[in-house]
Parts: sequence; C-alpha cells; structure tokens
Amino acid sequence: MKIISYNVNGIRAAMKKGLADWVASEDPDIFCLQETKAFPDQVDLTVFEDMGYYHDWHNAEKKGYSGVATFSKDRPEEVIEGIDIAKYDDEGRVLLTCYENFSLLNCYFPSGSASEERHQFKMEFLEDFRPVVKELLQDHPNLIVVGDYNIVRLDKDIHNPTRKDNPSGFRPEERAWLNTWYEEDFADAFRQLHPDDDDKFSWWSYRGGSRERNKGWRIDYISVSNSLKDSIKSARHASEARHSDHCPVMIEIDF
Repeated sequence: MKIISYNVNGIRAAMKKGLADWVASEDPDIFCLQETKAFPDQVDLTVFEDMGYYHDWHNAEKKGYSGVATFSKDRPEEVIEGIDIAKYDDEGRVLLTCYENFSLLNCYFPSGSASEERHQFKMEFLEDFRPVVKELLQDHPNLIVVGDYNIVRLDKDIHNPTRKDNPSGFRPEERAWLNTWYEEDFADAFRQLHPDDDDKFSWWSYRGGSRERNKGWRIDYISVSNSLKDSIKSARHASEARHSDHCPVMIEIDF
C-alpha cells in the first residue's frame, strides 16, 4: 500500500499547478492533504473521484484557512473529525480514518512562526494532542500519523542547525516533544529506512531561492506505530513535485 502526505498550501492553487496529474502518475492507495484552504464544495473533485477516490475533510471554520483532507481508494470504516477540543477543531487540524488493518490520522500541527502567542498555542496543542493519541492507540494499535508537524526533529533535518535566532519549529521544547513521540510509541518511517541521509527536506521558504539551493527544513512526517515499523517497505521525499512550498512524503507498507 502506498500512502502519501502533502501540505499543498491551498488545494485550488496546487491543482492549477498539476496536482491531479501528479497524483494519477503516483497512483497512491491513500493521499492526505494538509492546508487545503478550501471547503470541498469550492473545488472540482471530479478528477479524483474518477480515479476512484473517496474523500473526507476536516475544515476550519475560517474560510481559506488550514484544513485537512484524506483521499482513499477504500471507503473508510469510520471517520472522526477533530479531537474534541474546540480551539483546535475550529481550525480543522485532525482527521481520523479507519480501515480494515490500520487507522490513519491526517494532521496539520499549528505553526508558531507568526507570533509568540501562536507558538504558545502550538505548545498547548502538543500537550493536549499527546494524551489523545495515547488513548487512541489503545483501540487502534496499528496507527499511522501523517502530516505537517511544523517541527524539525534532528539537526540533519534542517540546513542550518547552528542558527541562533531560535525560530518556532526548531526550539528545544518542541523538538524534545517530537523525540519523545518517537522514543515511546512511533517510528519515523523515513528515518527507519534512511537513518543517515541528510539534505532531505520537505519545506523550503519562497524567499532567496531556498528550494533551488536546497536550504530547507524537514517538518513533514509519516509516523507509524511500533507494531507497524517492520512493515515499511520504502519511504521517500518526492522533492520533484512542485505544487507547494512543501513536497510530498510517502511510504509503501505491507500489511
């Protein structure tokens, strides 16, 4: 099974840049989008439906903001929007879809780059999200958590790890949270197969030719519960896809 996660920074803009053709060429079983910035009735989804995809959405209340969507060739057995905490659910950040052999959380973690207040909101999300996932694992032990985590995990996951300006996304407290996440219940699918690779990023600033110079951050992840980590067959960053300031991340997994 091939699973793709992609922060498209606006699904309508990404589709104008050829997103649907790229999805058709990759032919994933499931693809998860973050930062859709649209309601489904604002998008012509016929092209994906004609490919055989069902789609489920968790939208922000604010138009043109945030949002996640999961497209799958198998209809989910269960779909749950949000984590039952209004201040996060109002921003359309988490969508659970359950299938025969596994469950999948499609997530768009808050960014803290806009202000210290938003960084604090992000830290509150991390604190509140972890027990939700811990509880979810009790009933869904085969769990995959994909999305834009907005956190750099390792020094090799950023092009300039010696920077001193302490940006949100690279702060010690959030990196510690992510390392604990991987030490306890999950495996980082990409690092499971490529522990030593560097210069593999998933986001680049639009400024200063960052993508062309590969001056990026790795902040998009596919996490698999420990019960699934030995089932990962491949993992990669599809940096050739250019529909967003992020690139897709993907795995193939054998259930």
